[in-house]
Amino acid sequence: MSRHARLKDPQTEESQFQLRLLIAFGFMVLMLLLLAVRFVWLQVLQYDHFSTLAQNNSISLVPVQPNRGLILDRNGIVLAQNHAAYTLELIPDKIADLDATVKALGALVEITPRDERRFRKFLAESKEFEPVPLKLKLKEEEAARLAANIWRYPGVEVRAWLFRDYPYKELTSHVLGYIGRINQRDQQQMEENGTLANYRGATHIGKLGLEATYEKELHGQNGFEEVETDAGGRAVRSLRRTPPVHGNNLQLALDIRLQEIADKLFGMRRGALVAINPQTGGVLAFVSKPGFDPNLFIDGIDAATWKGLNEDWQKPLVNRALRGLYPPGSTFKPFFAMAGLEAGALNPNELRPAPGYFTLPGSSHQFRDSVPSGHGMVNLAKAIAVSSDTYFYRLAWEMGIDRIHPLVAQFGLGSKTGIDLDNESTGVLPSKEWKAKRFAKARPEVGRWYPADVVSVGIGQGFNAYTPLQMANATAILANDGQVFRPHLVQKIVDARSNLEKPIDPQPLRALAFKPQHFATVKEGMRQVLQPGGTAFRISGGLTYSMAGKTGTAQVVQIKQGAKYNAGALAEQYRDHSWFISFAPVEKPTIAIAVIVENAGFGATSAAPIARAVTDFALTGKVPAELEGQLLTMPATKKPDQGARDASAAR
Repeated sequence: MSRHARLKDPQTEESQFQLRLLIAFGFMVLMLLLLAVRFVWLQVLQYDHFSTLAQNNSISLVPVQPNRGLILDRNGIVLAQNHAAYTLELIPDKIADLDATVKALGALVEITPRDERRFRKFLAESKEFEPVPLKLKLKEEEAARLAANIWRYPGVEVRAWLFRDYPYKELTSHVLGYIGRINQRDQQQMEENGTLANYRGATHIGKLGLEATYEKELHGQNGFEEVETDAGGRAVRSLRRTPPVHGNNLQLALDIRLQEIADKLFGMRRGALVAINPQTGGVLAFVSKPGFDPNLFIDGIDAATWKGLNEDWQKPLVNRALRGLYPPGSTFKPFFAMAGLEAGALNPNELRPAPGYFTLPGSSHQFRDSVPSGHGMVNLAKAIAVSSDTYFYRLAWEMGIDRIHPLVAQFGLGSKTGIDLDNESTGVLPSKEWKAKRFAKARPEVGRWYPADVVSVGIGQGFNAYTPLQMANATAILANDGQVFRPHLVQKIVDARSNLEKPIDPQPLRALAFKPQHFATVKEGMRQVLQPGGTAFRISGGLTYSMAGKTGTAQVVQIKQGAKYNAGALAEQYRDHSWFISFAPVEKPTIAIAVIVENAGFGATSAAPIARAVTDFALTGKVPAELEGQLLTMPATKKPDQGARDASAAR
């Protein structure tokens, strides 16, 4: 190699090194520029987006549940209230071994088999991230013990909740209903009606009765709390709070004292009673016997109790006042009499024969009177007073169902009253069209209307079937000379924020275009029911006000031609029902009642005394002697005259 070549090599190497150094520097500058651009993109252009994400990582928006509104009776006695208690809850998706955690918690507090069954039921109905209650209404020492050990169990919480309570239990079950845990069906309905957002964090909703009908008023509006949390999701501090709007209170027209008196007068018997103020439509009492304890349903009823209620032959879950359908018996006669007068089918002063039985022309079948010897010659008022069946058999045959149906229907029989409770039964006021539709799938002759059909309708038997609520409403319309009000339990809504009262304005829906003298005639017949010779004369002793009524005995099973009814030979559920309708004072009625005692025989024997005692308390404050000292809703030492002043003040 030449000497010149050896001297050139270091220069070449230096040049190549400088080139490589320049390339590396350029690459570094490029990377720094790219990094700077990225920083600008993230820190400047995308600042708002990532700032929001960062805030969400540290700040949680927690819904704050409103207090549910109270329900009070007309005198301010609380019928549905709230009380605070602690609940042990588990969040499934934060717990590695659910069964082991439940077992471990059982060493700290008593976890009963019922608690576990309820927990498994709620677990199946809930989403994994939702808290599921394991034990409800912890004692203070239990809550303290859990709080001291809660750090050992991720996904386990002790939370304070407001629990619903119904202090009068069975007494108000068919009026108030109850609340229950929100299930998937409830969530679906809330999604459909757009109310789901207002139930975030909520666990309960109205399921039945007024709790369901007035859910929107009672629930209130959610509030929200911004809470700063640490990396473990634990709350560090509260940043801002939007308070909830608590639910509105409901004040009812119902008098719980009247309700309890009516309930206790039934004793162990089954039936229903509805009392209405004819001047307003306000429901003063609404009894269905037997009832149930609505507190059982709030936090999930256990299977054994649910089975017992469902299989009880007395059907305590059935709201008899609202849904029970019964033949009205002779309590139908005053409304039928109004139809006969309005149609011009009878003269109220005309004496008509009322023998022991009635037969259709060309037929030997006897439609028998309750009195085998009959009542001789009677006018309309006496026919009502003595409850002559043959008088009304003949009138029904003469009028025909086509004239009877549209006139009687104006009293609301066979139609829903529109009361502020869901699931009201419609009832059956029969007609040719109804029968044809009812038996459309049967043989043609079964759906045909026959002359004999209308005869039974005339005394409230046959296809007639109405609820006690419908009978009370019809009685109120008759008592009020045809002024029709919608029956309502809620008298006013009290706003939670302003405490202002919004009354349910008792505006008449319509007025029946019946002649005033026809109302006077029928009401006179009903007044005579409580006079000597009338079917309910035995309950009139000591009356200090005027009262009108009508007894009814409704057959449950048909008695064969020529056979005699013998209650003792029949099983209890096949015996006649006892009915009574009434109103008082006759001059300007403030209470109209319909009462049915199932399988209790004659209306004058069982139902009428209950109506008399309830009316006594409503108008005079007199407590039945047999109930003195037994009533939960008033002091045992309260004197009748003090009760009278209270009742007067309430009115």
